[in-house]
Amino acid sequence: MFYRFSLSHLAAALTLAALGACTAPQPGAEFNDPYEETNRAVHNFNKGLDRVALRPAGQAAAALPEGVTQPVQNFADNLSLPGMIINGVLQGDADGAITNFMRLVINTTLGIGGLADIAAEMGLEEESTDFGETLHVWGVPEGAYIELPGLGPSTERDAAGQIVDFALNPLSRLGTTDLARAGTASRAADLVIARGRLSDTIDSVLYESADSYAQSRLIYLQNRRFELGEPGGNGQIGGTGIDPFALDLEGFE
Repeated sequence: MFYRFSLSHLAAALTLAALGACTAPQPGAEFNDPYEETNRAVHNFNKGLDRVALRPAGQAAAALPEGVTQPVQNFADNLSLPGMIINGVLQGDADGAITNFMRLVINTTLGIGGLADIAAEMGLEEESTDFGETLHVWGVPEGAYIELPGLGPSTERDAAGQIVDFALNPLSRLGTTDLARAGTASRAADLVIARGRLSDTIDSVLYESADSYAQSRLIYLQNRRFELGEPGGNGQIGGTGIDPFALDLEGFE
């Protein structure tokens, strides 16, 4: 059942990515944003969601000691490793896949289910990747810029990748119900903690810039292109490369 589910999502993602490749940018345009009117409406919804829920929750989390918040983030990061391992294999990145596999084994065992990042202490840093990057490696174009409700800035290619990254989550198919719920809770808590730690940077983008939509688009696209080694990338925009609304679907039911 897991493989049927994954393959169906893979087919859907590849179809969306192919459609995205057909959304060609305007000649000379820095950003391919043919859906700007709709994107701005979604951006306003996301901004309101941040204002009433995520921002205050993040402020509360920022007051907690690191000894409380860091294990939660470690556990959430550990849950994302199976998907990263698969993406590393699909990209032909054997070193990255092996590193993430070793991190998964070490942190799941010696790190008490991933609560402690023992692998990092041994010099094994996470090789972060996702299916959007896999599609990039396979030659799928970026496609148009889109902003997704609750998920924030993306592109047609990365949105397609999120579908597969969700399918690669093993907890809802191979784990118990309690484990799946724990994964969902940890990912939600990780998002809140990250929002609190990056509060000043995110607030400056969403609430202090003249056009928060344009600023969010600039930060997302330039940092994403930098991550993938594509033209127009700049890893210094905004200072962090953060996505003000990012939700990692791996770990969510």
